[in-house]
Amino acid sequence: MSKQSTAIGHTIASICIGWALAWGWMAHEAQAQQPPCQSNERFIVYCVRPSETNPQITRFDEQHFVMMRRGATDRNEPLLVFMPGTNGKPPGAIEFLRTAAENGYRVISLEYNDDTSVAVYCPINGGPPCSARFRNMRIYGNSTLDPNIDNTHVEAITERMYALLRWLDRTYPEEKWSRFYDQQGMVWDQIALAGQSQGAGMAAFIGKQKLVNRVILFSSPWDFYLGPSRERILAPWLAWPMTTPPERWYAGYNQREATADLLQRAYAMLQIPPDHIRIFSQLLPDAIPGRGNPYHTQGVHNPIYKPEWVFFLTGR
Repeated sequence: MSKQSTAIGHTIASICIGWALAWGWMAHEAQAQQPPCQSNERFIVYCVRPSETNPQITRFDEQHFVMMRRGATDRNEPLLVFMPGTNGKPPGAIEFLRTAAENGYRVISLEYNDDTSVAVYCPINGGPPCSARFRNMRIYGNSTLDPNIDNTHVEAITERMYALLRWLDRTYPEEKWSRFYDQQGMVWDQIALAGQSQGAGMAAFIGKQKLVNRVILFSSPWDFYLGPSRERILAPWLAWPMTTPPERWYAGYNQREATADLLQRAYAMLQIPPDHIRIFSQLLPDAIPGRGNPYHTQGVHNPIYKPEWVFFLTGR
């Protein structure tokens, strides 16, 4: 066989491997997106509508997803709250959530108002303050930005978390969910925050303001506004002082994402230690049918990256 034929064979093999990885992940993801809301021999699982936890919640009422290892009530395990990306629904990244439960976390995948994202709204609305105002509205419900994308206080992220934790404690008192909240709200140093895309931006914004157990970011935030020459300028809040210290922050993105350059700059502005950042780069095809930015969700969904997930969750 000629060298040219060998090279062609290697190229075809590489393409086939890439497509196999991609299609295997997509099939795995499609199956994983619909896990039964029932416990098994390894995990206790609950699915709870937000309106069950607070009847004043009327929108974005898909089920929260809750998972914990059997016997976890006997351990001092932290809580991981995961927030999906725009238009995502819990559980979302189910394999990542299982990995978190396997590595010593209780897990909540949170249903929240995630239809319009900062990245869509703010570059053309409001200038430099827009991103912080938007995230304040979504997280705390303490401001109004636009009547078309507004949310009430009880439907904000922190209030949804608080209502769910109280519901879990009332319903399953033996599981000691009260460790994660008090009369003032969440006990943040017992809570790790993670998210993908819009959800990761919410996690980062809270981590800037609260002393949380850990922050894990997948492919966000890249909040920006447009400058005089239409250049993309990162939002000022990314440079705010950090309440959660840098050594508790972890982040990753795919090297072929459409916003990889902004993510690199944003993670530097957030002062995430370089050795806590992973650039996902496993062999993948140039495109996946039906996906405009196929690499944006790879880091949190593709189980090929489980070693990186374990590092984010444990530091090891």
